[in-house]
Amino acid sequence: MQYTPEEAVNSLEYNSERTHLIIPEYGRHLQKLIDQAAAIEDKEERNKAAKYIISVMGNLNPHLRDVPDFQHKLWDQIFIMSDFNLDVDSPYPIPSKEMLEEKPERLAYPQNFPKYRFYGNNIKYMIDVANKWEDGELKNALIMVIANHMKKSFLSWNKDTVKDDVIFQHLLELSGGKIDLLKSEEELSTSSDLMKVNKKLSNKTQFGTIKPKSHRSNSGGKNNQNNKNRKS
Repeated sequence: MQYTPEEAVNSLEYNSERTHLIIPEYGRHLQKLIDQAAAIEDKEERNKAAKYIISVMGNLNPHLRDVPDFQHKLWDQIFIMSDFNLDVDSPYPIPSKEMLEEKPERLAYPQNFPKYRFYGNNIKYMIDVANKWEDGELKNALIMVIANHMKKSFLSWNKDTVKDDVIFQHLLELSGGKIDLLKSEEELSTSSDLMKVNKKLSNKTQFGTIKPKSHRSNSGGKNNQNNKNRKS
């Protein structure tokens, strides 16, 4: 069939006039195939057309054939691309438009504003866990771990030294008065040791591990210097 120039121009489709591609990865031609299949009146012919389209979609994604439920995913996509207007027999449960448009529940963000923010929220969670434990060696060990971590966090925020009593007082407040180390004889790690740990961690994070110079390069440097002296 031949078109006149005027008919050819009028038959052109512009992107601004085309329908929206629901899944652009499959392209315009596959979208048209699905639209044509949905318009077929005979259901048996529609089923044949849908199975053919599914095979084409599978050929377009050969790298996903080993993925579990790959066929299920393709059938879901063909219904989505038809805007749920395709009436065919599916081997899987047919998704609904309402389920697709359903929005997830809003995440609950922490709304508390702690007095000592430099400790972070995780410390408060750890303290709450320690409060639920039965008295014993395990609980005492956990409390000391928490206290040392609090001291390390304090020194990361304030580079100056800090007394253990200050940490114990903060721990008493954060635990609601349930963990009291002010009268105990327990001692935390020294500020210098904790600051060394913080410095090592910050160096690894910023610069990575620094490789020491090999002795071979040093010896080579000495030999080169000796050779220069001999020449002079």
